Amino acid sequence: MEEYISLAHGDGGELSHRLIKEVFMEAFGDGNAALFDAAAITMSTHKIAVTTDSFVIKPIFFPGGSIGKLAIAGTVNDLAVSGSIPAFLTCGFVIEEGFPIKDLKQIVSDMAAEAKKTGVSIVAGDTKVVERGSADGVYINTTGIGIYEPGIDCSLEFEEGDAIIVSGTIGDHGVTVLAAREELGISAPINSDCASLNRMLESVLRQCNGVRIMRDPTRGGLATTLVEIAEDFHLILQIDEGKIPVKKEVHGVCDLLGFDPMYLANEGKTILIVDGREKDKVIDILHEFTEGRDAVVIGSIINKGKGKLFLETSIGSKRLLTRLSGTMFPRIC
Repeated sequence: MEEYISLAHGDGGELSHRLIKEVFMEAFGDGNAALFDAAAITMSTHKIAVTTDSFVIKPIFFPGGSIGKLAIAGTVNDLAVSGSIPAFLTCGFVIEEGFPIKDLKQIVSDMAAEAKKTGVSIVAGDTKVVERGSADGVYINTTGIGIYEPGIDCSLEFEEGDAIIVSGTIGDHGVTVLAAREELGISAPINSDCASLNRMLESVLRQCNGVRIMRDPTRGGLATTLVEIAEDFHLILQIDEGKIPVKKEVHGVCDLLGFDPMYLANEGKTILIVDGREKDKVIDILHEFTEGRDAVVIGSIINKGKGKLFLETSIGSKRLLTRLSGTMFPRIC
């Protein structure tokens, strides 16, 4: 196997064939499988969830993960928060000429390991190679398919007093990636929260009937995601600043650079709005999983009406929160 990607790896010939067989098929499945243009999948139900995403993170390797792990976890989480059981993924690669084969192998190895952990199958893919300078190493696009099981779903029926839960500390991913870029000369002893949450969320849905909605607060962070929920479903939400879990390392970087952790990206956290009478049960279930050990109730639905999100500050005042305006920093996922 060559050490670097060349344009010939994308021309559909022998090098393309070897790249697929020796890198992708070796990691994702049977190396002797027939390479058809589409995968035939037998579905156990007629109701499915479909999502697609693209990953262009810089750097492609960071503490706690890589673009490969992120591609699987991000897609799986999009399916899981919809209430479906993630089942199948496809992946497409855009690779720059000159990209090291050893790095590509590490990326697909990370993808294979995360897929195995989550129980999803990578069933189809595509590879394109572009000229040197036309891409920044490698980009990955995914499509995910999830299956809805009868009786396991989010109700989307909200009531005053419903509890708002976040499954753990916020801003970890954003700060980790920013520090890994070394552009601002900062360092933070913290890892990205990049993780697949489908096992944890499936457990919540199977044991609780009062889950209203689940969302993953990725780009735009916790505040933007809650504003979107409030606006989409005409709810007035209120969260308590003192209850929002933030690691001291994240607070330190935010204080230094003027960022607000409420708007930093997360890649292994979930927001859940649940029946207030089931909040303790949901918290107990989340605490059974490593990814949910810091889960906490941070607020509630206080009314219905024009969608708004209020933050109760540490001094007792209330502040209206809006969506993220502009970009804190690009290429975060």
